[in-house]
Amino acid sequence: MKAVITGATSGIGRDMAMILAHNGWDLILTGRNKEELEFLKMTLPVNVETIALDLSKENAPFELYNFCKGKKTDLLINNAGFGAYGKFSDVDLDTELEMISVNVRAVHILTKLFLHDFRKRNRGRILNVASVAGLMTGPLMSTYYATKNYVTRLSLAIAEELRRENSRVTVSVLCPGPVRTRFNERAGADFRPSHTKSYDVAKYALEQTLQGKKLIIPDNIVKLGIMAAKFVPHEILPAILYEIQCRRGK
Repeated sequence: MKAVITGATSGIGRDMAMILAHNGWDLILTGRNKEELEFLKMTLPVNVETIALDLSKENAPFELYNFCKGKKTDLLINNAGFGAYGKFSDVDLDTELEMISVNVRAVHILTKLFLHDFRKRNRGRILNVASVAGLMTGPLMSTYYATKNYVTRLSLAIAEELRRENSRVTVSVLCPGPVRTRFNERAGADFRPSHTKSYDVAKYALEQTLQGKKLIIPDNIVKLGIMAAKFVPHEILPAILYEIQCRRGK
């Protein structure tokens, strides 16, 4: 069995690599930092291939796909992504365009290309890492929330298409709450994590993905929050979230 993981050098992506490796999966790992990829490769007890890429670059998703082509991968994990904190009018446009390239464009391209191959074989699984943000509206992180809404809705739509054609291929989307990773540093905000650890999120997400679960929410508190939000009028919920987000700004 072989898995491809983007954003593999830290956080949930790194934990997923470690869990899969210790369960005998060979890996293809990508991230921006070549040295960190090589270090991770040396620590894992399976065959690991690495390719350093910045998925915000136009050709990078295609480079990754071509690197993997013909290697009969069984699992694609689109984990790479980042956010930026601030009012929409204040956040740097280049940062937002880079975010859209990584969080949306790269995920879209890789999902489509790998899905095409998986459907031919009628076997394979895709896990797209979104966020609880993908189920809400997020003032002060509007672009990030919008990108994760895209990933969530796209993943669930594809999953339904596959279900209706009785395919053995599955698409899952992970929507965790705040987890202690490097996300805070890059986003410029302080998202205090719940009691759930990155490793536990990674382990739960992999278990659910391999069972074909569509929507994966690993934290019961987050699940309750999402359920409660459904009863709040659309005009009021953004105001509540704005107040919460204000306390997260560094």
